[in-house]
Amino acid sequence: MATWIAITIVAVAIASFYLGWFFREKIGKDKVSKAESYSDELIHSAKQEAEDLKREKLLEVEETVFQKSQAIEEEKKRQTANFKRIERDLQLKESGLDRKVDILNQKEHQLKQVDHNLKSREKQITAREQELVEIVAEQNKKLEMISGLTSEEAKAVQMENIIDAAREEAAQTLKELKDKVQLTAKTQAREIIVQAIQRSAINHVVESTVTVVQLPDDDMKGRIIGREGRNIRAFEAATGVEVLIDDTPEMVMLSGFDPVRREIAKLALEKLIYDGRIHPGRIEEVIEKSRQEVEEKVFEDGEQALVDVGLFGLHHDLVKLIGQLRFHTSQGQNVLQHSLEVAVVAGLMASELELDTMVARRAGLLHEIGYALDNYSGGTISELSADLAKKYGESEDVQNAILYANSQEIGYNAISPIAVLVSVANEISRMRPGAQKEMLQTYFNRLKSLEEIANSFIGVTNSYAIQAGREIRVIVSHSSDDEKYPDQMATSLAQKIKMNLSYPGQIKINIIREYRSISFAR
Repeated sequence: MATWIAITIVAVAIASFYLGWFFREKIGKDKVSKAESYSDELIHSAKQEAEDLKREKLLEVEETVFQKSQAIEEEKKRQTANFKRIERDLQLKESGLDRKVDILNQKEHQLKQVDHNLKSREKQITAREQELVEIVAEQNKKLEMISGLTSEEAKAVQMENIIDAAREEAAQTLKELKDKVQLTAKTQAREIIVQAIQRSAINHVVESTVTVVQLPDDDMKGRIIGREGRNIRAFEAATGVEVLIDDTPEMVMLSGFDPVRREIAKLALEKLIYDGRIHPGRIEEVIEKSRQEVEEKVFEDGEQALVDVGLFGLHHDLVKLIGQLRFHTSQGQNVLQHSLEVAVVAGLMASELELDTMVARRAGLLHEIGYALDNYSGGTISELSADLAKKYGESEDVQNAILYANSQEIGYNAISPIAVLVSVANEISRMRPGAQKEMLQTYFNRLKSLEEIANSFIGVTNSYAIQAGREIRVIVSHSSDDEKYPDQMATSLAQKIKMNLSYPGQIKINIIREYRSISFAR
């Protein structure tokens, strides 16, 4: 039994082995078959893709070749068309040149014909000229025989007559032009000056050189003087101004050569009177504050002056000096107001003449800036003012105009029309009625001296100074036989007045030679 079981087991094992081997072989062959089939499919697919890619590349190459061939064909057509166009243009130009050549040939033929005609005409004219020369020579011989003069003598006489006539005509024309120019120039100058005066609107304030301070009562005089005069001495030492206290009720006077110091002293004294505390310490404190206020006011006045005349760009120190002119006077005329007036009038006249108005105004405003200097020595005001203008960078035209403003006194020459305008504006401002004041006795003495100089000449019967000394009428005797004596006297009198008198502006001299013939009818 056991044997059969063992045999059965062995048989089953053998059978299992063979079955296993069989199935393994079977499955292995199937896998190999499938792998071979899959490999064949991959190869076939790869070949198919390669064929497709090859066809695509071939198509792309063919397309590229086709496009290039098309482009080459189009370029060829374009070049061909361009060549044809150039050929047509050349043919047209050649045709045009042919026509021009024909025209030139025709013109050349015409010119030759004209030249031939001109030469023929020239020969005719030459022959005619020769004939005329012979006729003129024959006529000249006849004229010489009739007149008794040679041709050269006749030419000289005729030339002399022509020259005399030309001189007479030129003299007449020159006289007419001179009269016309003088009349026109006087009219235009008068119109320009009148317009400048009418358009200038400067306020004129003439300030006295004596500064007066009003007091609330006479007791204030004692407080100003102080115990043993300490207050007044401290005040005078700090300001440099003398305080004059007399019996005049409720007022004191401040005396000093420097107008700026007088202004500081006036302002300080008014503050002390208003405050009531008057002692040396307080006096020094108030004077220092007043000095600062005056300096600020001076600069403000300078800036306002620039605004009034429309100027800008002046040096800071010049602006300050312009403001200080408010405290200075010349022959009773406030220098700042006078300078403003000169600047405005000069600027207006420059505008009328189409000149540089800015230069005219700068020169007019600065022409007496030298008055603002505290201490100066040597030179006239014009020279000092010109030196200041040069120092602070003003132009040469401005400097020359400042010097020329008083040219009748210092003898400088003008280098530009601006200088003349500033001088004229200065005279207009100075000579305006009421602009300057002088002492009554000085005025009478000047008139008396003027008449005495006129009476010193031989033949003068009487003389009268009129128009506030700006004109003198001299009556001369008719007994003198020299008709030119009045003219000579006028010239000599003008020179003598100029040498012996000092006067503003100019003096007109009228020499009157009167002759009366009297008879009676009975």
